[in-house]
Amino acid sequence: MGAEVITTVGVVVALLVVHQVWWTNRQAAVGAEEQVRVLERRWAGGDAGGDRGETAGAPVVGEDPGVVEGGSGGGSGGGSGGGAGVGASPSVGAGGKPAPAGSGPARDEAYGVLRIPKLGLAVPVAEGVDRRAVLDKGYVGHYPGTAQPGAEGNFALAGHRNTHGEPFRYLNRLREGDEVVVDLRGRRYTYVVGKVLAETSPGDVGVIAPVPRSGVRAGYGYGEPGSYITLTTCTPEYTSKYRMVVWGVLKGVVGGGR
Repeated sequence: MGAEVITTVGVVVALLVVHQVWWTNRQAAVGAEEQVRVLERRWAGGDAGGDRGETAGAPVVGEDPGVVEGGSGGGSGGGSGGGAGVGASPSVGAGGKPAPAGSGPARDEAYGVLRIPKLGLAVPVAEGVDRRAVLDKGYVGHYPGTAQPGAEGNFALAGHRNTHGEPFRYLNRLREGDEVVVDLRGRRYTYVVGKVLAETSPGDVGVIAPVPRSGVRAGYGYGEPGSYITLTTCTPEYTSKYRMVVWGVLKGVVGGGR
């Protein structure tokens, strides 16, 4: 009898693992791919919905995989793993200026596409880093309160490394000189990877600052204003103990106004 119970429990646990590691991963990946196609069709048809320029809001913090636990402004994370922010700041738009109320994408809304040619990656960018509403869908999330693409400051993103579509699974393969592309309606922003921080603490909020620089690992980051992109995810794989960070600098912009 005892052996049968142990066997049954083992089967149930195995099925749960398969569901978490394979099924949810596959489901999120398919959904994210479809969302990319939806955005591309919308843009091709001239629909401005889902891409309204600068955003409103303040950084969301929490225990979400891949998310840096803090930022330049206050707020609270929704879904599982949400937490309270640090301090307070107004919403930020292009050039570091306050964004007009209602001008940005709605919280949790997919409004852009992140492409990393070296990794064969094309994934939706959504507003906010809520685990359930954004990251678990296989999207990458924009830290509210950080810059939007092309603006001076830091366009900072978080994404899962394992399960739920795992868009940043191979982020560790990026090297200096690799390109990272962000598409919004009618405009493409190309960044070039400049620096990689292989491991830092989840509370190292300096990595998503307007001039990104680690407050934990001396010598990692930048010292002058510019137009940056930051990609954050968990490390080592299948844990959320530390964060990996990839930084890039804006290389060029193609296309007209949004």
